[in-house]
Amino acid sequence: MGDRQPHQQRLHQSQKGPSASQILAIVTLLPVGGSLVCLAGITLVGTLIGLAVATPVFLLFSPVLVPATLTLALAVAGFLTSGAFGITGLSSFSWILNYFRQGKSMVPESMEAAKRRMADAAAHLGQKTKDAGQTIQSKAQEGTKT
Repeated sequence: MGDRQPHQQRLHQSQKGPSASQILAIVTLLPVGGSLVCLAGITLVGTLIGLAVATPVFLLFSPVLVPATLTLALAVAGFLTSGAFGITGLSSFSWILNYFRQGKSMVPESMEAAKRRMADAAAHLGQKTKDAGQTIQSKAQEGTKT
């Protein structure tokens, strides 16, 4: 019985219908959406009419318009590329400057760590060399005894 009651409540709520806020939203948004769809249609028709009128003009003047458009596009691309390279260069200089500013305090620590690692490596290499020397010496002594 406990399972039927929530189902009946949901069924009762779904039969109740939309709330007042939902109705108000639909009433408000329906005219706005309709007017926007109408404006989109008017814009599409105007664009098609303008394209139909301008196409012959573009065809007549294409020997002038195409090179002018290419020149303008290349000029704009050049300016944008120049700006991008300039910004990249400035950000690189800024990064390097910040790296060196922060690096001054870190260099002694990293140098000390590098010195310690080199000393450890040298000690390890010295121990390996000493062990190898002892091994060779013991083999040489065994060889002379036999």
